[in-house]
Amino acid sequence: MVDFQPILEAALTRAGGEAALTQRLPTPKTAAALRAVGDDRMLSQMSLRIFRAGLKHSMVDGKWPAFEEVFHGFEPRRVRAMNDEDLESLLTDARIIRHWGKIRAVRHNAAALCELAESHGGMGAYLADWPDDDTVGLWADLAKRFTQLGGNSGPYFLRMVGKDTFLLTTFVVRALAHWGAYEGKAKGKRELAKIQDLFNGWVSATGRPRGQLSMILALSVE
Repeated sequence: MVDFQPILEAALTRAGGEAALTQRLPTPKTAAALRAVGDDRMLSQMSLRIFRAGLKHSMVDGKWPAFEEVFHGFEPRRVRAMNDEDLESLLTDARIIRHWGKIRAVRHNAAALCELAESHGGMGAYLADWPDDDTVGLWADLAKRFTQLGGNSGPYFLRMVGKDTFLLTTFVVRALAHWGAYEGKAKGKRELAKIQDLFNGWVSATGRPRGQLSMILALSVE
């Protein structure tokens, strides 16, 4: 396993010291805190991530109060019950982003979340119970259950709601190669398993959550 200390030292230098680096590092929620997050907030954050994809985040965020209104506060059962006419009417509402595929995804994901909540006692419980040493397995499960949560959207959603996850941004993958930890495209089950093992080893060696490790990696080269 590649020693993480030189990576940390490079990140500290680029960030401008310990205090500056600490301010940029994500802090995951505890299992108890995750369990306390309501399913409406989970659906809201999931939908926010989906609408942010490919768009300026500040623009999407500015419209989000209107999204909360038209999607009934993202209460999953109410959103699941919206019919096609309800969704089509949103295409005339200039307060929101009128992207048909993403609008439909909200209803699909509400139904999937209801199903998950029935079997796990809520999405917060589902996330809290998922083992931290199988991050890539969680990504795959999210992509299977929900629409438009593939690629980096699933990991970004997890970061938004406070579930510990590393990210495989361009900078992180570049850093892995720079430090001789991993060379590849970071795609496919076998390659992702290799990266998972890397992060699991660094967690054991440093005591840091995976989200912080990936941020430090990105900062070590950029």
